Amino acid sequence: MKSLIAVALSLVLAAPLQAGGPVVVVEEPPVVVEEGAASSKGLLPWLMVPLVLCIVMCGADDEAD
Repeated sequence: MKSLIAVALSLVLAAPLQAGGPVVVVEEPPVVVEEGAASSKGLLPWLMVPLVLCIVMCGADDEAD
């Protein structure tokens, strides 16, 4: 009777040990965000200033007749 209990107990305790395997945790590398070229950042003001100056300086001449 003791041997039957010992076999049953060993089967019950051994089942969870064989249920899985090693747990491997893989860490993902950090995401690297690259910035755009620095030459395109200051382009808009260089285009807008001459345009505004041209509009102001070359505006329509309202001459009174």
